[in-house]
Amino acid sequence: MSDLGRVLRIDARRTALFLAVPALAFLGAVAAWRALLPGVAYWDDAVAALFSSVCLLGPASAGFAAWVALREHRLDYLRGLTARSPALGPLLDLLLLGIVTLCAYTVVALVVAAKTMIHVEAGHPKPIGPLAGALTLLVYTVIGYLGGRMVPRLPAVPAVAVLTYLWGAARPGAWADLLPPPGIGHIGLFAALRTELLAGQALWALGLGTVLVTGYLWVLTRRLWLALPAVAAAGVVAGTTVWLHGQQRTPPVVPRAFSYACRQWPLTVCVHPALRAALPSLEAGLTPLATRLSGTPGRFVRVEHRPDNDFPRPGRGVVYIHLSDLSPGYAHRAEQEIDISLLDARTCGDPGHAAGAHYSALVSAWLLDEAPPRLTDAVAARNFARWDEQRRRRWLRAHYARYHSCALHGRDFRER
Repeated sequence: MSDLGRVLRIDARRTALFLAVPALAFLGAVAAWRALLPGVAYWDDAVAALFSSVCLLGPASAGFAAWVALREHRLDYLRGLTARSPALGPLLDLLLLGIVTLCAYTVVALVVAAKTMIHVEAGHPKPIGPLAGALTLLVYTVIGYLGGRMVPRLPAVPAVAVLTYLWGAARPGAWADLLPPPGIGHIGLFAALRTELLAGQALWALGLGTVLVTGYLWVLTRRLWLALPAVAAAGVVAGTTVWLHGQQRTPPVVPRAFSYACRQWPLTVCVHPALRAALPSLEAGLTPLATRLSGTPGRFVRVEHRPDNDFPRPGRGVVYIHLSDLSPGYAHRAEQEIDISLLDARTCGDPGHAAGAHYSALVSAWLLDEAPPRLTDAVAARNFARWDEQRRRRWLRAHYARYHSCALHGRDFRER
């Protein structure tokens, strides 16, 4: 009875595992927050941020589970004095460790969801994404615990954490990036995660976790009936692995259907709805540029947001911008992108037009309200600086072709 009482007191102390929840939640929240795009919120990117948190929270949970397994292994001799099943202690450990991990993950998910809901302008929640992340974390926890049980030495704890981290950071093959946790990175504004891919990853993680747990219980108890769920789960893992392998020919994302969010006056600016908050700043920053280019072949009355890898030929009076986030200075980056599109890359990159490129840079600095570059031709720079706004606009209308091809000369800036 004395030995049984000691065992019961040891089991009662397992609740101390919940003290690790704040630390694990902090690690996951930091990883998820860093993965979120600044100033932009949409649900697919929130799911990607949760997977990024899993890549750090998973190894941390595995290392913690290995430490718990090592600690509990030292007390197995006491539990052997009771008539209880040898599987009861490990099952209770795995149950509590799973609850601890899921509690930390829930905190991370709530942080990401709160940040997304404050600014969300695009997409819809996909519960299958957080579910796939939760099941993946449970697999990490089971692997860490079993690693600590099989190798009950202190170096096993950091070894488990490092190995599980490397699994998420360095996959053995390109198709393996589709296995949990998927290495999808950021989800572009114009793309959406494939729901069936998330479901396959969740099923793979569930099957692998079942195989590991039932296999370990069979080692402890030698119960033949455990072979049935183990074989069924192994079949699920094999089937989903083959299916995921076949998905490597298909991108993990699909184009997203959306309607532009536009601001019509004084300049028409249309962006992805997730960037709706940027419309006032973009319009305020791009209107002076459009005004200065009015009357030239580079004039525009409409600005349209496009994917990063989409560079179609713009129509007359239309320019394209490619913004992926709203980090500080995004409006000026859009202006610079439009200005670069005004110049002929072939001639401006020619060493024979180096002098003309410097003069064009002087004009571009005015168009973008930037500090003028230092020129060897001080007379041209001084004359251009003396001109008022109206004279500069008239001058640009007359010399736009030379500006576009980086063929300006010092005489073009002489006083007349």
